[in-house]
Amino acid sequence: MSIRLANFQLDAIRQLMEGMVSDKREIVLKSCTGSGKTIILTYFMNEYIKCYDDVVFVWLTPGKGELENQSKKKMDKYIHGASTKELLDIMTSGFSASDFCFINWEKLTKKGNNALKEGERANFIDWTERAHDDGLRFVVIVDESHQNDTIKADEIIELFKTDKIIRCSATPKPYPKAFNIDIPEEDVIAEGLIKKVLVINEDFAQNISVDDQVSYLLEKAIEKQRLLHSEFLQREIRVNPLIIVQLPNKSDLLLDGVERYFEKQGITYENGQLAIWMSERKQNLEDIEAPNAKPIAVIIKQAIATGWDCPRAQLLVKLRDNMSETFEIQTIGRIRRMPEAKHYGSDLLDSCYLYTLDEKFTEGIKQSLGKGALDGLRLTLKSEHRLFSIITEYKTDVPFPRDAKLALRVIKKYFEKTYSTDGKTLQNQTRLEAHGYIFSSEVVDYAKSGSVNKLTREQFSELNTINIHAKLDTHKHGRDFHHCAAEIGLKITLDYNSISTILQRLFTKVKGDSTRILSLEWRDFYAFVINNKGKLKDDIAIAMADETLQLEFKVQNITEKPMGLPQAMMFFYDQQANDQTVMSKNVYHGYLSSAEVRSASERLFEQYCETSAKIKWFYKNGDKGLEFFSIVYEDNFGKQKSFYPDYIVEDINGGIWIIETKGGFTRSGQSEDIDEYTAKKFNDLKRYLKKYNKLGGVVRQDKQSQKLCICTDNYSDDIHSDSWRLLSDIL
Repeated sequence: MSIRLANFQLDAIRQLMEGMVSDKREIVLKSCTGSGKTIILTYFMNEYIKCYDDVVFVWLTPGKGELENQSKKKMDKYIHGASTKELLDIMTSGFSASDFCFINWEKLTKKGNNALKEGERANFIDWTERAHDDGLRFVVIVDESHQNDTIKADEIIELFKTDKIIRCSATPKPYPKAFNIDIPEEDVIAEGLIKKVLVINEDFAQNISVDDQVSYLLEKAIEKQRLLHSEFLQREIRVNPLIIVQLPNKSDLLLDGVERYFEKQGITYENGQLAIWMSERKQNLEDIEAPNAKPIAVIIKQAIATGWDCPRAQLLVKLRDNMSETFEIQTIGRIRRMPEAKHYGSDLLDSCYLYTLDEKFTEGIKQSLGKGALDGLRLTLKSEHRLFSIITEYKTDVPFPRDAKLALRVIKKYFEKTYSTDGKTLQNQTRLEAHGYIFSSEVVDYAKSGSVNKLTREQFSELNTINIHAKLDTHKHGRDFHHCAAEIGLKITLDYNSISTILQRLFTKVKGDSTRILSLEWRDFYAFVINNKGKLKDDIAIAMADETLQLEFKVQNITEKPMGLPQAMMFFYDQQANDQTVMSKNVYHGYLSSAEVRSASERLFEQYCETSAKIKWFYKNGDKGLEFFSIVYEDNFGKQKSFYPDYIVEDINGGIWIIETKGGFTRSGQSEDIDEYTAKKFNDLKRYLKKYNKLGGVVRQDKQSQKLCICTDNYSDDIHSDSWRLLSDIL
């Protein structure tokens, strides 16, 4: 089974490859629950093995959850023909080159295990020593590394005499000298793999009096579960949302209260709607992870088995008994996965929900998740805005592979722009050589010679550089070529086959190919890629990000239809904020000034709308989903994307404005906008405004004047240009 990797996953693989050639022994991969950590590591290991034929990967997993078997099954599923082994296989036949070995820590560290006992067969230590004698080298992966940072664990790792240890966790411990890879949580959310936000105690009153926390919290959770299930059914999606009820340890009275409350609601063990997962008692757990499994609630205690993957889990009821307990991010991770690894364009379905009266637990969540954990309310649209309508554009819902042909054209144009290349390949070689590209039929490596008085970076940099030329061996250097090409491809999120084809089309003697820049023979091509890996990687990365090279596309197959404002919305806010003013000009009842998640520019614009005599009302648009207003554009790969402008505003003269807010300009005039597609979005916004006779533009803050400015005609990243005018003069 093949799987399309997300951009952030490909980038993580690229960083892992870089970590492997760094001088750091420890590589720490921080990856939130639901980000596809196992898939990232699986594909990374497979790519690395293709480049080095003397490697054995040892993947160490914790706990009693049979995580090693789950990880092995995933690799067998996604990488056909991979040589995967478990401990029993190793004890039978030892280690071989290109093995992927999945081992549970406990089977090696627990007293009385058979793996490390002397006996008739060679024990585990003997097999590792034999592997070293055979010239094999080990790379160790420590899964859920926060759980096994002990002396015993270190003793096991040292058996492998490895110079590379990859530690993976959602909450890794700090390793000061490590090569750190941190997968941004917002990237995982953007890909639809995890829920957009955790809603804490939705619609709880400011002051509540509770006699029985069990009844109060479970009633809220069951009500929300039924609403979620109904929405899934209306969309013909077979997902039965699961409630996790977490009890503290030694809480038999609470357990009894939970079971009795569920029984009153007709949710029982007997009818299969209630499950329990405790060390001393398990019931109705078979296939509970299935999207439409029968249980609607499962009762657990402090910890769920490591690696438990149940994407339909969407609600957590955290009960406490006399005292608060420390928050563990892994617990929240169990309800953050999306059941089908995609968002539904609905705040209701794209959120997960926590119900708890444990203040310490709530504080821990907000510290760990920040803006990913918010208080929530459901707001209704004011009656005077219910007839409002605007035309929205929808992209065609067609899966889009990365377009290698388009990437080829863009890279060729970049070389033409940067190095003045044309159809004359011999002259092109001279031009590239003048800019530092190496042309040789041999593979060139480098070493240093000389002497230093102090072991400092400065003195080492002054040593003489020695060029070492090695005759190209297609067998020996074939793996080097694969490694270099794969690294170049990962830089722009293209797989090895695609980037290899692009490089061949650009630089080899392909008969009748008008895209080629050079006409290298096959051996010279191998040497060219190996010798110029760094320059090729940088040039190709710049080419794909260069907006001036963005090819013109005619957007086709756009669906256009009128839409109104959503009749109700899930409103997220910060209950701890000092300012809780109701913004009267917003289209929803009860819209607060503490609204989240908002950028600084968005907050300033909302305050401007609320106080400006020229503005009648404003609407904050969503950032994803069919119920929100969108404009279609195409990216650098020719893929259709939806652009969701931030605000729709009506002025006092009845004009409808569409506003996009961006990062401001510093006092010295430097841009703080991090969106490289702003200019592209601005042009598509102008197209839309002209077509439908609307007004609008991009709004940014000039921090020198502390004023909001608007660009409505020709976009510029220079605040001092004529493109920018004070917002108060225009709207």
